[in-house]
Amino acid sequence: MGTSVLSLRMDGELLERLRERAAKRGMSVQDYVIRTLVRDDFDERFQTAVDETEKFYGVT
Repeated sequence: MGTSVLSLRMDGELLERLRERAAKRGMSVQDYVIRTLVRDDFDERFQTAVDETEKFYGVT
């Protein structure tokens, strides 16, 4: 799988908060944002799988 570039425009306050959070974890802002997006995507896909399983077994 290749990579692509995503450019974001954000205000200085948000960028500073991201820098602080990333620094606490010893990460770059880019790595921190990517990790956050991947985690959110996983959570969403996992919840979809749970919902589909519950529908299949008739659990409400």
